[in-house]
Amino acid sequence: MNLLPTYIVYLDDADHAQRQLSQLLAQPHTKRWVLVACAPRMTRRIGKWLSHSARENWRDKWCDKLFSQFTPRISRTDHVFCEVATGPLPEFTEMLLKDLSNAEVIDARRPKFGIEMQPVMQPAQTAQKPAAPLPSMPLSGNARPAMG
Repeated sequence: MNLLPTYIVYLDDADHAQRQLSQLLAQPHTKRWVLVACAPRMTRRIGKWLSHSARENWRDKWCDKLFSQFTPRISRTDHVFCEVATGPLPEFTEMLLKDLSNAEVIDARRPKFGIEMQPVMQPAQTAQKPAAPLPSMPLSGNARPAMG
């Protein structure tokens, strides 16, 4: 039985994820991608202005836009599944790994200046199955951290 290499990729910015995954995207063999969109958090006071259904509708539209920007960069022969992260990311990753035990977890989210991002795996999960290391991007002399 021939198993496809499977990648669970957490992303929140299509351009950043494409740069981080350029080596994997360029590989010619067929792969299985599970793309997990991590929508931006809304402030806790947003409930004063938006209903729960309006917030869910916005999140769905945001994720659809992200997937439509990123999926054309994946080979037509690859299998792509799109998910929206709900709840704590380590628990979501654990749920996905139950179904896809041979999957490699990749965190391709864009780092945000001054904000500590939630890890995608718990320390116990990391010891069992380390997240794939991503190549570091050299910075040019005039590069500044992105604010946002």
